[in-house]
Amino acid sequence: MNTKQEKLDAFGRLLDIMDDLREKCPWDKKQTLESLRHLTLEETYELSDAILKNDLQEIKKELGDVLLHLVFYAKIGSEKQSFDIADVINSLNEKLIFRHPHIYGDTTVKDEEEVKQNWEKLKLKEGNTSILGGVPKSLPSLVKAYRIQDKVKGIGFEFHDAEDAWKKVDEEIQEFHQETDPEKKETELGDVFFSLINYARISGINPDSALEKTNNKFISRFQKMETLAVENNMNLAELSLEEMNVLWEKAKLLQ
Repeated sequence: MNTKQEKLDAFGRLLDIMDDLREKCPWDKKQTLESLRHLTLEETYELSDAILKNDLQEIKKELGDVLLHLVFYAKIGSEKQSFDIADVINSLNEKLIFRHPHIYGDTTVKDEEEVKQNWEKLKLKEGNTSILGGVPKSLPSLVKAYRIQDKVKGIGFEFHDAEDAWKKVDEEIQEFHQETDPEKKETELGDVFFSLINYARISGINPDSALEKTNNKFISRFQKMETLAVENNMNLAELSLEEMNVLWEKAKLLQ
């Protein structure tokens, strides 16, 4: 692994390259905070994919792409005479020190949960008016639900255990089945999803990762099913559901 000085040198070189690109490259000169936004989201999802695959070399590559965007935003900030990369890092350093009084102060904590609770209380001291104020509005709904639940847990608004959380799932499913009005049924289904996410979180399962793994498993299995259909001179779209299920079960055996 690299020494601390080598890491600092590498970061300094990146800043120099960013300066060059912003000055000399037609594409880089044209970019704004707004134009980079959707690209940053794309890079973040690519990093997420690499993490789910546990591909360390791909993670390294995608981390580099995300880091480039962070440096790019800071460069634009400096051009606007608003902030530069040092301001970004110094602000982060101060926040981390303030929010870890058990490391940099005289506060004592017994476990991870107390650290989380202190974190949320300290955020309120920084001027946040709501525990949920820091949840981005543009987060995907599943991830947002998880973050909402995790944040309110920080102040003790939480089921006692997973069993209690599952009782809530059962309750919401019953309410969903009993509802007949389409609009209200949609709301009840949302409650079911929210409760399932809560149960998963309390059980130590990340529902977003779980669902993405199932998505990938389904894609792989369905594509094997398509291959089997071609190998057997079948047109998948013309098969009955029963015939497709036979291929589906064969595809499962190939995974």
